[in-house]
Amino acid sequence: MSRHGRRDEAGSALIEAVWLSILLLVPLVYVVLAVFTVQRAAYGVSAAAEAAGRAFTLAPDEGTAGQRARAAAAVALTDHGVDAAPEQVTISCAPDPRNCLAPGSVITVLVDASVDLPLMPDVLGPVTPTIAVDAEHRLPYGTFREDR
Repeated sequence: MSRHGRRDEAGSALIEAVWLSILLLVPLVYVVLAVFTVQRAAYGVSAAAEAAGRAFTLAPDEGTAGQRARAAAAVALTDHGVDAAPEQVTISCAPDPRNCLAPGSVITVLVDASVDLPLMPDVLGPVTPTIAVDAEHRLPYGTFREDR
């Protein structure tokens, strides 16, 4: 073929590279943003479970222990940007569930939360997809502490 019959393709590789990078980088940036959002929530529920357990064991009596634990969990979740609800915190203890602040008991705090995926358009529906995260923290009350 003669030189005059060929199309001049100078610069088309640059255009293809730009389009390819846009097509690959936009989904990659979204995935990274979604992973960071879920990880932030995971750290939040972990910190909330630990703070709730600590607040529960330091309470003067069992009547206020649950309220303090839920308040501490709500503060920790809010600090991490996770929407907080009191029903997300579940507190149990063993061996006697009726006397959690007894020497030798172990308090278990479970915090559940759900995180909305970021930048979801309204075109996909009114319900935003969520990812559930939870954390469990066990805290021994201590054998040599006083019974409250």
